[in-house]
Amino acid sequence: MSATLSNQVSQEKILTGDRATGQLHLGHYVGSLQQRVQLQHQYHQTILVADMQGLTDNGHNPKKVSSNILNVVADYLAVGIDPALTTICLQSAIPALAELSMFYSNLVSISRLERNPTVKNEIKSKDFGRSIPAGFLTYPISQAADITAFNATLIPVGDDQLPMIEQTNEIVRKLNSIANKPILKECKPLLSPVSRLPSTDGKNKMSKSMGNAILLSATEREIKQAVRAMYTDPGHLQIEDPGKVEGNVVFTYLDAFYPDKVYVEELKAQYRAGGLGDGKTKAILESCLQELIQPIRQRREKLMSDKGQLVEVLKTGTERAKDETGDVLNRVKNAFGLKLF
Repeated sequence: MSATLSNQVSQEKILTGDRATGQLHLGHYVGSLQQRVQLQHQYHQTILVADMQGLTDNGHNPKKVSSNILNVVADYLAVGIDPALTTICLQSAIPALAELSMFYSNLVSISRLERNPTVKNEIKSKDFGRSIPAGFLTYPISQAADITAFNATLIPVGDDQLPMIEQTNEIVRKLNSIANKPILKECKPLLSPVSRLPSTDGKNKMSKSMGNAILLSATEREIKQAVRAMYTDPGHLQIEDPGKVEGNVVFTYLDAFYPDKVYVEELKAQYRAGGLGDGKTKAILESCLQELIQPIRQRREKLMSDKGQLVEVLKTGTERAKDETGDVLNRVKNAFGLKLF
């Protein structure tokens, strides 16, 4: 560990994180994890293992969340996130986050939550029917509590999460108006440089439960099977047939992971013209992914063999986070006139 948290270049703070509902996969890697490894050398970065938010649609099956907390921490460390540079903490172990959520809930109407496009889309995809958990509906409030508690001003998100940033800033402005001074900071999105990675079947959102994701812990055999089953161009029946690159999952993954971009463009041209088979493109992709995942898998296996070390990393980061978030909570209580002693 060659650096400490005080050595970062910028004083601007970043908050990001993941719900602890399963192991992380290549979608997480290309969408956020790579970016976090780079950002930790430039900013004060906090990563939240969001177990409470994981319960918002898993309250009936809490083990799905509790059993994956250390899995997520192991994934972080295995890809190169350094706890000497990044604060890794557990959401449920930081009391200020739940308290801030309660205070902020008085500044947001139910109708405003229901209008949030991200919430609307997620509710539709979850198929809750009329039994929407209150915790799920108030997800934007919880997210606002997380962001403001750490004084975060840069939030790495995909474009589907932009409504969450907007709602966080609405809460910030309302609280500052009540206090008649700037108690909280507004934040801005830091969009991922890579678009969302499609599932291996090219149809659905990447998900471990759907069997269409490649985990960071995937074995050689699992990687091989996943690549072989990838969706390509259904009209590309013979090698000499011209093929479509657009919508072809193999080429989407090559764009995301193959280091030689010029070579990928050459493959695309050959595929479009005819003369390049799906078997060869899949073999190239498989070799690339095997090389990428093998060292991550090996580091991860070593980390999971000593879970006490993972708990210590999470505990240390969480204690640091408690100190940081407690100050914000006190300011919010003062703004409401509730800090009497």
